Amino acid sequence: MTTTFAELGVPQDLIDALAQQGIESPFAIQTLAIGDAMARRDVCGKAKTGSGKTLAFSLPAIAHTERNQEGKPTTLVLTPTRELANQITGVVEPLAQARQLRTIAVYGGTNIDKQIETIDKGIDIIIATPGRLIDLIDRKAMDVALVECVVVDEADRMADMGFLPQVEWILRHIQVNHQTMLFSATLDGAVDTVVKRHLTDPVFHEVDEPEVTVSEMGHVFMSVHKMNRVQVAARIIGQATKTMLFTRTKRGADQLERELRSEGVKAAAIHGDLRQSQREKALRDFSNGDLKALVATDVAARGIHVDDVDVVIHYNPPEDHKTYLHRSGRTARAGAAGTAVTMFLWDEELQVRQLQRRLGLKLPLHEIFSNDPRLDDLPTWVHGQV
Repeated sequence: MTTTFAELGVPQDLIDALAQQGIESPFAIQTLAIGDAMARRDVCGKAKTGSGKTLAFSLPAIAHTERNQEGKPTTLVLTPTRELANQITGVVEPLAQARQLRTIAVYGGTNIDKQIETIDKGIDIIIATPGRLIDLIDRKAMDVALVECVVVDEADRMADMGFLPQVEWILRHIQVNHQTMLFSATLDGAVDTVVKRHLTDPVFHEVDEPEVTVSEMGHVFMSVHKMNRVQVAARIIGQATKTMLFTRTKRGADQLERELRSEGVKAAAIHGDLRQSQREKALRDFSNGDLKALVATDVAARGIHVDDVDVVIHYNPPEDHKTYLHRSGRTARAGAAGTAVTMFLWDEELQVRQLQRRLGLKLPLHEIFSNDPRLDDLPTWVHGQV
């Protein structure tokens, strides 16, 4: 039997605000976590990006948020990247507005003085990356002492990016009893330490979501020549609807964007050195089809989820099989077919053979030039390759 938001204890005004967005029934992680969170229990949720966890923590957090007379925030959401901060804000704001609650997203790469100005007028809910929040606390522009509800989102990514010490520093600055919710794709290692230190008698909820597996997509490994590699990529992009390309470095991403454009491909790069507005525009243009190709570094691509990506190109071979799966998982989403293309130069062949072994694949390594007719119908070739 389907559970409703009302049965989970979500207040009617928030249910109405959800209905206006066409959201009628909860996802699995919401069904599991919201009831306990509404009861003000500490909640530890194991769930991936795209599982609906943002509403799982946002609804109870907003339901419990009360205005502080001094205008200081009483709800705090910590998230590792600007992109995620913006995605969460997009979910939280319409619900917060239903209760006349004031929200702000703070992250690096934006004007801190403007943020301080907004905070001075009074804020109820703050969505922040750890580094920028610490800047604000150090400048005495933000006070988290009275936060009654704190969410640590994507804790595993925080760990990957070295942010957990900053997260713990912030948590230690909260001076009142508070509810803590932590969501993560994995709960081991450093994340487990944070759970043990900062959550009180937490309830654990886990959504079994199938990993994107090797069998769900087509794979092709192409030995390319340095002088011809971008032309091969351009040819593949020309036959696809949306292509994501991965490079190892920010400089490599910028260079590939320039080279693709010189081949007549509408492309943009996203990485940490770009202004937030540039990253958002690139993502928006790619999502709505104005760009055929998005070039990303591994870190910049975290938290980015675009539907209908039919090809992922590893322009530089990934460091390991986990990175391969994480990158390749941008395609073959929601049951759709997809193709992962790995390009490598002659001196990277050994690395690629090791990668195949770790993935449990035994596929030929094809030497490819940009005039190869097989590039005209990649899916057919990939699925029929011997």
